[in-house]
Amino acid sequence: MEKFTKISGIAAPMPMINIDTDMIIPKQFLKTIKRSGLGVNLFDEMRYDDDGNEIPDFVLNKPAYREAEILIAGDNFGCGSSREHAPWAIKDFGIRCVIAPSFADIFHNNCFKNGILPIALPQDQVDILMNEAQKGANARIDVDLEAQTITTSEGDIISFEVDAFKKHCLLEGLDDIGLTLEKANAINTFESTVGTTRPWV
Repeated sequence: MEKFTKISGIAAPMPMINIDTDMIIPKQFLKTIKRSGLGVNLFDEMRYDDDGNEIPDFVLNKPAYREAEILIAGDNFGCGSSREHAPWAIKDFGIRCVIAPSFADIFHNNCFKNGILPIALPQDQVDILMNEAQKGANARIDVDLEAQTITTSEGDIISFEVDAFKKHCLLEGLDDIGLTLEKANAINTFESTVGTTRPWV
């Protein structure tokens, strides 16, 4: 998994509340088990019309936000079903950080497992960042995971909380497989001795 240390990027404003996982990646795109290739279908039903043409007014179709790395969203982001394809699509589009007042628990955990930093902040602080994001390419937001800070283009600093273990995993680029491989030596030692110490196994 790609490490997350800090990013400095364009933030896309998406003030809708209750953005669920079916809005993030509709069910017809769930057949794949690949983590790549889903970015083009992120927010598919809001992004394209029935003929597959881009809807110009949708935020990620606007020139200023096509390269967005941060998403500023409304309350209860990622609610709905537990599909892991939702963070896959977000990451594949290029978004590495989602900031909202709150997240659905399963989506929140899936973000960390896929190299995305979800940051929950009080509504008034999200409002500040939402206004900042509406400046488009004229404003870049810095997110520093090690320092646990967000810095606006005006130099204002907002601190955020993050679970220490999840922070470690993001900083080191460790998903569940990576965490297991950290114990590879201990696992190999156990496997090499278990046959003699526990022959009945």
